[in-house]
Amino acid sequence: MKPKAASRGVRVATPLSDEDQGRLLAGAHHDPHGLLGVHPVRGGLLFRVLRPYAKSVTVLGKGLRTTLHPEGDGLFAGVLPLRKIPDYELLVEYDDNTLTVRDPYCFLPALGELDLHLLGEGRHEQLWHALGARTMDHQGVTGTRFTLWAPNALGVRVVGNFNYWDGTAFPMRSLGSSGIWELFLPGIGEGELYKFEITRPDGSRTVRADPMARRTECPPANASVVDESHYRWKDAAWMAQRGERPVHEAPLSVYEVHLPSWRPGLTYRQLAMQLPSYVKDLGFTHVELMPVSEHPFGGSWGYQVTGFYAPTARMGTPDDFRFLIDALHRAGIGVLMDWVPAHFPRDDWALAEFDGRPLYEHGDPARAAHPDWGTLEFDYGRTEVRNFLVANAVYWCEEFHIDGLRVDAVASMLYLDYSREDGGWTPNVHGGRENLDAVAFLQEMNATVYRRCPGVVTIAEESTAWDGVTRATHHVGPGGFGGLGFGLKWNMGWMHDSLVYVSKEPVHRKYHHGEMTFSMIYAYSENYVLPISHDEVVHGKRSLVSKMPGDWWQQRANHRAYLGYMWAHPGKQLLFMGQEFAQGAEWAESHGPDWWLLDPSYEAESDHRGVRDLVRDLNLRYAATPALWERDTDPAGFSWIDGDAGEDNVFSFLRFAADGAPLIAVTNFSPVVRHAYRLGAPDHIPAWREVLNTDDPRYGGSGVANPDVLKAEPTPWNGRATSIAPVLPPLATIWLRPV
Repeated sequence: MKPKAASRGVRVATPLSDEDQGRLLAGAHHDPHGLLGVHPVRGGLLFRVLRPYAKSVTVLGKGLRTTLHPEGDGLFAGVLPLRKIPDYELLVEYDDNTLTVRDPYCFLPALGELDLHLLGEGRHEQLWHALGARTMDHQGVTGTRFTLWAPNALGVRVVGNFNYWDGTAFPMRSLGSSGIWELFLPGIGEGELYKFEITRPDGSRTVRADPMARRTECPPANASVVDESHYRWKDAAWMAQRGERPVHEAPLSVYEVHLPSWRPGLTYRQLAMQLPSYVKDLGFTHVELMPVSEHPFGGSWGYQVTGFYAPTARMGTPDDFRFLIDALHRAGIGVLMDWVPAHFPRDDWALAEFDGRPLYEHGDPARAAHPDWGTLEFDYGRTEVRNFLVANAVYWCEEFHIDGLRVDAVASMLYLDYSREDGGWTPNVHGGRENLDAVAFLQEMNATVYRRCPGVVTIAEESTAWDGVTRATHHVGPGGFGGLGFGLKWNMGWMHDSLVYVSKEPVHRKYHHGEMTFSMIYAYSENYVLPISHDEVVHGKRSLVSKMPGDWWQQRANHRAYLGYMWAHPGKQLLFMGQEFAQGAEWAESHGPDWWLLDPSYEAESDHRGVRDLVRDLNLRYAATPALWERDTDPAGFSWIDGDAGEDNVFSFLRFAADGAPLIAVTNFSPVVRHAYRLGAPDHIPAWREVLNTDDPRYGGSGVANPDVLKAEPTPWNGRATSIAPVLPPLATIWLRPV
């Protein structure tokens, strides 16, 4: 088509080719900045703007006011007789509105070469600074840079409330082979809602939330939110001291919390007024938060994540979440967080087939589909996916001062045949069942977190006998693998075996005695946490106290005895909310713990308060007794007194501090009082005193106790030269220390 004659000094521009115009309008062009914005041409500068629905577009600058020629389909263009690109704005007139805006297509890329290099190498350890939405000043203009990894896309456009969710005028440019798309939008700031409209390889379109969004709308809404933190931390003292003592040589007693239901309806900031004081009063050293990353379905409890970089908006903003963590730290409470890198849900606005092909998930459908949860597994062998997850672990520790990550479902990551039938999986290159990509990912994640974040601990929920979960990554084990590099591992075997034992009637427990002693055979193979977690008090498994046999008094007595045994056993402790006061009902996320059980007007309130008082005393005694934690991973820190008293349902053992200071723990899992029950004792200790008794009337017990000093007698017993003969209360644990 022959250009029309120029008017008012503006020549008509040579129109775009049909191909370029078609791809641009279809959202399938890789280089919109090459078509839009300002470009030198013969005789001046070519200005081209894409503004659908606009009546006119005028270029404004110093001494410049020129209206561009309409080209149809929302395109406006003109050649101005200028030699130098001016500092200009666009006056865009619509039927009912006129806007003055900066032209997004006159800016150079806002992502640096170093960022692109690190992204290409898969080594960008602060990925959130490079990808996602980031407010900034760019070329002297304030706005937001949007960046997205979508290597299979034909084109990507930004949509949001600022453009009425029509991205036609906001196509992003491809930054070469990196697979990164970028667009700087001037004037866009915090609080704006946005998504990415992706044109897939087949030409169809999908609208997706930002995988790197640091804030989201409150579910069920799912848009991403432009956000920057303005929080000023006040926990410098905590952060400075948290790494002074290795975690496996320190007291660690964890209260597991589901934040949305701990006190339903409270915000992060309201929780900060209650949770720290409650946890501190009970003496726990840490809280463990069930996943707080954004998730669409509350009934998943956070374990099906769609926003890996965003705290759930259900209780407030990311800075509100920082406020809660800060409050916990200032109360002396560490914060662990469940982290879920094993899988993600299939929601069509999230990660699944993100840019039209498998991207975050494995390309092999058999390896991508998680057989148990209807979700998708990450492709740990893909450089960018591994980077996404490793950086995510660092993100929570650096940006939110998280003190530890409990990594969910590690076993499902480690084994190619996890929950798969014969023939439903493909062996690795060595013919084995190990997922070598997942092993390498976990090793890199742990090594990176420990290097970057002093004092942080990583904890594996791993339910198999994988060798070296808590071994250093550079120490190769007998299986030929380096350690996974975790700091601690949940002892799922102890949890299962011990709960089987205590659920039996006392008359039958002698037949299951070995289930309680078996844990000491492998106790030092890893650095363990003893968990009574949320998984054990839902879905028909009953609450902890309800697992116990007998009448209500016996159930509570068993509950107390079990906790006393657990706190004395080698390993750290974890207790899920509600179990600290013997809640009888299973937990449900819809209403949380049954706090009414602690209401003084409730006639059985003292029964529940007594158990909570015991938990407080267990924690206080535990923290003050190095024998219970200082040598948790050293076999010299433990010795059976009598591990074979199955006929009596009695377990007795010694714990030792680094300086040799001992503690005797004895648990009588029978409902009868055992008078003058003789136990071998170290011959250099002349006398012992009872420092804890779960049968104390203050806890709801019967009051059978050892009020007097227990003097050692020269009566050989249990292979020792001296012995003591305490009374053992029914269904109770006692702790004894040297006088």
